[in-house]
Amino acid sequence: MIEVEERLCSIEFLEDGNVFIAKLQSPLGGVREYRGASFDEVLDQVMIELQQEFEGVL
Repeated sequence: MIEVEERLCSIEFLEDGNVFIAKLQSPLGGVREYRGASFDEVLDQVMIELQQEFEGVL
């Protein structure tokens, strides 16, 4: 059995004081950064972005 692994994206979550930051990198969308007052807010932004980016691709 042959396994093929391909990185679809890289996500890094950070906290800077009262601001949550997500750094997202993918071959299709490049590098972008999202900021919000809560982790849930930033996570929602990342999920929406990835859904739109990979819709119909996978």
